Amino acid sequence: MAKLWRCIACGYIYDSEKGDADGGVAPGTTFKDLPDGWACPICGVGKDMFEEA
Repeated sequence: MAKLWRCIACGYIYDSEKGDADGGVAPGTTFKDLPDGWACPICGVGKDMFEEA
């Protein structure tokens, strides 16, 4: 089962099973393995603004 991570600024959920196609992140990419420059596709905050959901 995939771990979900929630953006604390806007509520966006990052699901590792789905990845982030618009951001160039392949399905199966864990949150830990997201590129350092990855940002929330909704509000633009960095990974440090996410918490495990």
